[in-house]
Amino acid sequence: MPRVQELSPTEFRRRWPEDSAGVVLLDVREPQELVLASVSRAIHIPMREVPQRLHELDPATPLVVMCHGGGRSRRVAEFLATNGFEEIYNLAGGIDAWADQLDPSIPRY
Repeated sequence: MPRVQELSPTEFRRRWPEDSAGVVLLDVREPQELVLASVSRAIHIPMREVPQRLHELDPATPLVVMCHGGGRSRRVAEFLATNGFEEIYNLAGGIDAWADQLDPSIPRY
Protein backbone atom coordinates (compact mmCIF):
# COMPACT_ATOMS: atom_id res chain seq x y z
CA MET A 1 0.00 0.00 0.00
CA PRO A 2 1.36 3.47 -0.88
CA ARG A 3 2.61 5.57 1.99
CA VAL A 4 0.35 8.41 3.12
CA GLN A 5 2.00 11.14 5.17
CA GLU A 6 0.41 12.51 8.34
CA LEU A 7 0.15 16.27 8.53
CA SER A 8 -1.01 18.21 11.59
CA PRO A 9 -3.26 21.23 11.12
CA THR A 10 -0.36 23.46 12.21
CA GLU A 11 1.89 21.89 9.57
CA PHE A 12 -0.88 22.33 6.99
CA ARG A 13 -1.16 26.06 7.77
CA ARG A 14 2.63 26.47 7.71
CA ARG A 15 2.88 24.76 4.32
CA TRP A 16 -0.22 26.35 2.77
CA PRO A 17 -1.19 29.68 4.37
CA GLU A 18 -4.88 30.58 4.10
CA ASP A 19 -4.44 32.80 1.08
CA SER A 20 -2.44 30.30 -0.98
CA ALA A 21 -3.73 28.07 -3.71
CA GLY A 22 -2.24 24.81 -4.84
CA VAL A 23 -3.74 22.40 -2.32
CA VAL A 24 -7.12 20.77 -1.88
CA LEU A 25 -8.46 20.17 1.62
CA LEU A 26 -10.94 17.31 1.21
CA ASP A 27 -13.46 16.76 4.00
CA VAL A 28 -14.87 13.22 3.84
CA ARG A 29 -17.30 13.49 6.76
CA GLU A 30 -21.05 13.03 6.46
CA PRO A 31 -23.29 16.05 5.70
CA GLN A 32 -24.74 16.06 9.22
CA GLU A 33 -21.21 16.43 10.61
CA LEU A 34 -20.59 19.52 8.48
CA VAL A 35 -23.54 21.18 10.19
CA LEU A 36 -21.75 20.73 13.52
CA ALA A 37 -18.30 21.94 12.42
CA SER A 38 -16.57 22.77 9.16
CA VAL A 39 -13.60 24.50 7.57
CA SER A 40 -14.67 26.98 4.89
CA ARG A 41 -11.79 26.25 2.53
CA ALA A 42 -12.53 22.50 2.41
CA ILE A 43 -14.40 20.74 -0.35
CA HIS A 44 -16.79 18.05 0.75
CA ILE A 45 -17.15 14.56 -0.67
CA PRO A 46 -18.49 12.01 1.84
CA MET A 47 -16.24 8.97 2.23
CA ARG A 48 -18.70 6.59 0.60
CA GLU A 49 -18.95 8.82 -2.51
CA VAL A 50 -15.22 9.24 -3.17
CA PRO A 51 -14.86 6.25 -5.57
CA GLN A 52 -17.58 7.49 -7.93
CA ARG A 53 -16.44 11.13 -7.70
CA LEU A 54 -12.70 10.68 -8.35
CA HIS A 55 -13.08 12.67 -11.57
CA GLU A 56 -13.74 15.78 -9.43
CA LEU A 57 -10.22 15.67 -7.99
CA ASP A 58 -6.92 16.43 -9.75
CA PRO A 59 -4.36 13.65 -9.13
CA ALA A 60 -1.49 16.11 -9.64
CA THR A 61 -2.65 18.63 -6.99
CA PRO A 62 -1.58 18.11 -3.37
CA LEU A 63 -4.53 16.74 -1.42
CA VAL A 64 -5.05 16.79 2.34
CA VAL A 65 -7.89 14.54 3.50
CA MET A 66 -9.73 15.24 6.74
CA CYS A 67 -12.53 13.75 8.82
CA HIS A 68 -13.45 14.05 12.50
CA GLY A 69 -10.42 12.36 14.06
CA GLY A 70 -8.23 11.05 11.26
CA GLY A 71 -9.36 7.42 10.79
CA ARG A 72 -11.76 7.71 7.87
CA SER A 73 -9.53 10.24 6.15
CA ARG A 74 -6.55 7.87 6.38
CA ARG A 75 -8.54 5.15 4.59
CA VAL A 76 -9.64 7.60 1.89
CA ALA A 77 -6.08 8.92 1.50
CA GLU A 78 -4.77 5.36 1.07
CA PHE A 79 -7.50 4.69 -1.51
CA LEU A 80 -6.56 7.84 -3.43
CA ALA A 81 -2.86 6.94 -3.33
CA THR A 82 -3.61 3.55 -4.89
CA ASN A 83 -5.63 5.33 -7.61
CA GLY A 84 -2.89 7.55 -9.00
CA PHE A 85 -2.96 10.53 -6.66
CA GLU A 86 0.63 11.63 -6.16
CA GLU A 87 0.83 13.94 -3.15
CA ILE A 88 -1.62 12.77 -0.47
CA TYR A 89 -1.70 13.68 3.21
CA ASN A 90 -3.93 12.65 6.08
CA LEU A 91 -4.87 15.50 8.43
CA ALA A 92 -3.82 14.05 11.78
CA GLY A 93 -6.56 14.50 14.35
CA GLY A 94 -9.08 15.76 11.79
CA ILE A 95 -11.36 18.70 12.40
CA ASP A 96 -11.06 18.13 16.13
CA ALA A 97 -7.32 18.90 15.95
CA TRP A 98 -8.00 21.79 13.53
CA ALA A 99 -10.28 23.38 16.15
CA ASP A 100 -7.71 22.77 18.88
CA GLN A 101 -4.64 23.99 16.95
CA LEU A 102 -5.93 26.62 14.52
CA ASP A 103 -9.48 27.79 15.10
CA PRO A 104 -11.07 27.52 18.55
CA SER A 105 -14.28 29.03 17.15
CA ILE A 106 -15.01 25.69 15.44
CA PRO A 107 -17.23 23.61 17.72
CA ARG A 108 -15.83 20.30 18.90
CA TYR A 109 -18.07 17.26 18.98
